[in-house]
Amino acid sequence: MADTYISDQMLAAVGSELERRVSYPIAASDIRRWAIAVYYPEEPPRLFWDEEYAARTRHGGIVAPEDFNPFAWMSAEPAGVPPRRGGHDPNITEKRLGVPSPGLKFQLNGGMICEYGVRMYPGDVITSVNRLGGYHERDGRLGRMLFTVMSSTWTNQDGDVVKTLDNTLIRY
Repeated sequence: MADTYISDQMLAAVGSELERRVSYPIAASDIRRWAIAVYYPEEPPRLFWDEEYAARTRHGGIVAPEDFNPFAWMSAEPAGVPPRRGGHDPNITEKRLGVPSPGLKFQLNGGMICEYGVRMYPGDVITSVNRLGGYHERDGRLGRMLFTVMSSTWTNQDGDVVKTLDNTLIRY
């Protein structure tokens, strides 16, 4: 077993941009449909669909649920439905960055941490920038495991942070 899976080239790639997407302007109907789907079979909170009610709240109008994804179907930039990249290839991150991969065969989801900022409103255009956040290792029952963190930051058209997400991928 190698002393480390993390090469100098991998370390040098930390912070590199993996993907950038820009949403179409968010429509109130997008927010309503998302809320209906998320809260089904219950009625969603009025803040997400009732303009008159929402106007009287501190938000001043309809807002999206914090887990709303303006990229769920397609993005404005790059245009269209995003291509599936790598499927279940455990070495796709390094391939996309053009650095030698550790050549691992298995991967699993290690979890996600999400912090919310400003709310999303109808008319907002969201930009998502996904970067390689970092690497660390740990020994487990199956041997050495490589933890890879992907960090995403979503901002609105004013540059305000909507949310940050850290997704961890465990490879071995």
